[in-house]
Amino acid sequence: MGFPHGHAVRLGLIAALLLSSAGAPADVLNAVQTLRAGGCGGTLPAAAPLERSARLDRAAEQWAQGHTVSGAAAGNGFHAAAGVFVRGPELGLIERMRRSECRTVMDRSFAEVGLYQRGEDRWLVLGAVSTSGSLKPAASVFPTTFDPSTSTVSDPRSSPLLAARALELVNEARAHGGRCGGRAYAPAPPLSLSGTLDSVAFGHAADMAFNNYFEHQDRNGQSPADRVRAVGYHEKLVGENIAYGPKTVEEVVQGWLDSPDHCENIMDPRFAEMGIAQAVGHSTRRGLYWVQLLAEPRA
Repeated sequence: MGFPHGHAVRLGLIAALLLSSAGAPADVLNAVQTLRAGGCGGTLPAAAPLERSARLDRAAEQWAQGHTVSGAAAGNGFHAAAGVFVRGPELGLIERMRRSECRTVMDRSFAEVGLYQRGEDRWLVLGAVSTSGSLKPAASVFPTTFDPSTSTVSDPRSSPLLAARALELVNEARAHGGRCGGRAYAPAPPLSLSGTLDSVAFGHAADMAFNNYFEHQDRNGQSPADRVRAVGYHEKLVGENIAYGPKTVEEVVQGWLDSPDHCENIMDPRFAEMGIAQAVGHSTRRGLYWVQLLAEPRA
């Protein structure tokens, strides 16, 4: 029911600092996009990123001035909307929103978002697609790039490419068997990909990337097995490998294979399914955070 010990490949700078992004108004929007991309920490299906809307910015300001959310949104051309009010410092912002606002933030009917901020108070209005256009965000939280020559992926929408290549590398290693430190492993059956494990892996990668920490245990005290169970996956055994720094899927898999504890996870014949994801770091640590989940499902 637990997960094997010794999971952290620490490639590159790995100081586990519990820090958040600097306090610019856009950070609350980054938190929303991170939660949507990661399924609110892997607890819900991922949702498409929201577009920034100047009209919803006005609606958010009007809500802050005493209008109702629905009235402010309707006055700016949106037939359906919901509001999220957040108070407090940037530190721990994404965690507070994950605990209290997941259902609203993850609503797939919403495609646009507006923000008004006054001090540490923030008014967010999410709206359904309207009849006229909205402004594009200045920059996506997750840059959309894929280099087929290196298998570098920096957008969760490209994760099937990353996962397929990682699976190929992992199954090649399992097919040949080998040594993990001082322990020899016979060839093991191939793993199959799990979309559920991919989603949970990305939820943890995105959370680490946004909040600048590097641990198997998340800031809620949840283990990899806890996160897997939270989405309804029925497991006998869960293993997790994490890494910070590698730029390609080839580099991260080889790093795990070169580390005895992580290699043992990959070569363990009990595991039958795998998920893998990465996320781009924020604040001062802008490298890639990687998470690989391995599981033996219950029959």
